[in-house]
Amino acid sequence: MNQGTTYVGMDVHKNDIAVCLLSGEGNEAQEWTVAHTKQSVNRLIRRLKRAGGSDVESAYEAGPCGYALRRQFEAAGVGCQVVAPSLVPVRPGDRIKTDRRDARKLAEMLRAGLLVEVHPPSEEEESLRDLCRCREDLKQNLMRARHRLGKMLLRRGLVYREGGNWTRRHREWLQKLDFEQEIDRFVFAEYLAGVEIVEARLSAVDQKLIEVSEAEPWAERIGWLRCFRGIDTVTAMTILAELHDFRRFHCPRQLMCYLGLVPREYSSGESQHRGGLTKAGNSHVRRVLVEAAWHYRHRPAVGVKLRQRRRGQPAAMIALADRAQQRLYGRYGRLVLGRGKPPTKAVAALARELAGFIWAALYLYPQQRGMEAEAK
Repeated sequence: MNQGTTYVGMDVHKNDIAVCLLSGEGNEAQEWTVAHTKQSVNRLIRRLKRAGGSDVESAYEAGPCGYALRRQFEAAGVGCQVVAPSLVPVRPGDRIKTDRRDARKLAEMLRAGLLVEVHPPSEEEESLRDLCRCREDLKQNLMRARHRLGKMLLRRGLVYREGGNWTRRHREWLQKLDFEQEIDRFVFAEYLAGVEIVEARLSAVDQKLIEVSEAEPWAERIGWLRCFRGIDTVTAMTILAELHDFRRFHCPRQLMCYLGLVPREYSSGESQHRGGLTKAGNSHVRRVLVEAAWHYRHRPAVGVKLRQRRRGQPAAMIALADRAQQRLYGRYGRLVLGRGKPPTKAVAALARELAGFIWAALYLYPQQRGMEAEAK
């Protein structure tokens, strides 16, 4: 704790901000509420500078308001941290929660150094993250739209039994359907139009993702990730958009923990209890890694599409991806065939190890390449 520093905790909401100001020397607090507008925040920043000079540290919890407030503080020369809400200490007996109390607690814990700051993305990285999450939302909307149409047909006793749904033949079958009731024809047309609209929107987002992936600063790292089996453009973009700066993960274990791919543990004394995955941290990357890990159930091989993705990529990256295939395939066999683990649990373990290989690709490999360049 710096005795000359002024510490500010903020409980941020859409319409207002509860502020608590603490000096580094005493416990006397100044508390007030300001409107959450740019003009009010600028006035708040000027007031904080008058109170603490140039040595002001502030913090608020990560939430739906994003990082705009932090960027406004940093642009004005005032330090601002966005902290992880799940890692803010909570007193077991505290049963009263108000905005004013939350702001004071943040100021006190900021002064004590007990808050864990999240890594804020840049505006470009945040834009890419929103693009990837927009695609996820559209995929969910498409699934729901298709389900609504399918259930409407099921209620009429119409079931397609000649293959998979939403193939070319299935769509031709849909176009041939006819209903006796005029209202049924109207409802069917609306449901089908809803599916087609979401498909068109999803296609536009996919095209935008491809355009972004082929431009810097993403193209090189996406090319590296696409060398891995089960990882193509969308998965690679999701990994980069959600994790952005890999330099904050100094070892593979840190990345695995951040993604919630490590088991729970409650051990005390001689007793040890381990449970399922913690599922803490970033669920978006965890989901795509588990999806990619299912590909490693199969014997290591390089198919036509994977060979095309690897064309022109560094030999070291291709070798790393090949080692991942060999290791993860062997790991799956030992877990399922050797120990009788369910495939879902085995794939979760593969996703954890795949995260380690991705760490090596995006953290270790750039460092090694930089050292080689310096040596030359």
